Amino acid sequence: MPPRVKITKEDIIKCSLEIIRTHGAQAFNARTVAAELKCSTQPIFSNFDAMADLSNEVLRRAYDLYSSYLEKEAQEGKYPRYKSFGMAYIRFAKEERELFKLLFMRDRTGEEFKPTADFSESTRLIASANRISQEVAELIHLEMWSSVHGIGVMLATSYLELDEELISRMLTDIYQGLCSAHKTEG
Repeated sequence: MPPRVKITKEDIIKCSLEIIRTHGAQAFNARTVAAELKCSTQPIFSNFDAMADLSNEVLRRAYDLYSSYLEKEAQEGKYPRYKSFGMAYIRFAKEERELFKLLFMRDRTGEEFKPTADFSESTRLIASANRISQEVAELIHLEMWSSVHGIGVMLATSYLELDEELISRMLTDIYQGLCSAHKTEG
């Protein structure tokens, strides 16, 4: 008798991410993961106490991938650091449409808003560059983020195709307009 193939936690997570990438979050469940791995659901529930645990791990891994986009864009140095965050968010939306939807286009009812590292760094960068208060910088960042998110949604849903040069120009125009509008509030 051939040895049993052991399906690892990592196999399950990678498979889950690939299902979401290919078919969207609505296709993600224990049965689709098991079918893709060509096994029963038993290995899934041997590695995770519940689907919620697997879902949380998948969200964490998707967020890690998004974070790698932020890091890579900032390291390339093509844009100022703050702008690189917006460009990375939009690039992630365009290149990882379903993971973008999973992270940034799902119902958050009941979830507590927890500022991310890029949120905190963004407001610090804005405050420093414009010599304004942290409070005003947070408002500018929320307004900017709303615009960046809108562009990301349009790309993730194939509503609109925009090239990188136009996106860059749009972000510059929006940022400069917001900073100008809030100049006296610092």
